[in-house]
Amino acid sequence: MRYFGLIVTFLGCIISSCSSTEMDQKRDVQEKGDGYYPQKWELVKLTGTIVTGNDMAWEEYYELFKDGTFRKSRTYQGKTTEKEGTYTIISSPEVDYLEFTYTSNNNLIGNCSPESKEFLKLNGPNELISTWWACDGPGLFYEKVD
Repeated sequence: MRYFGLIVTFLGCIISSCSSTEMDQKRDVQEKGDGYYPQKWELVKLTGTIVTGNDMAWEEYYELFKDGTFRKSRTYQGKTTEKEGTYTIISSPEVDYLEFTYTSNNNLIGNCSPESKEFLKLNGPNELISTWWACDGPGLFYEKVD
């Protein structure tokens, strides 16, 4: 019984260490229930000079699927390009990221290295922000639309 009390106390500490908002946003992306997938995250704002809506140079979105795969689609000058791969959630006490790993290197990848990966910061339950601007790429802001 003594060990049971220690286990319950330990679990209580772990659960209370995350705020309910943090837990909600992680659960929103991680949850594998039918009500959550597929998810669509659409590009809504570019920075440099802030551009939104129809003024953006291209349209873009990510679709996240229940099995841990994704599709990224970009339409630029009337031509649509799509690439696929897998995603994982990287959690830390300070921030959560989605890591997108592509099946091959391609021109849709916006990152600071030659790897076939992108990292997007989960900034609340309905916003992702690209980390590309850390190395002079544009700031890319995505909102969940599905």
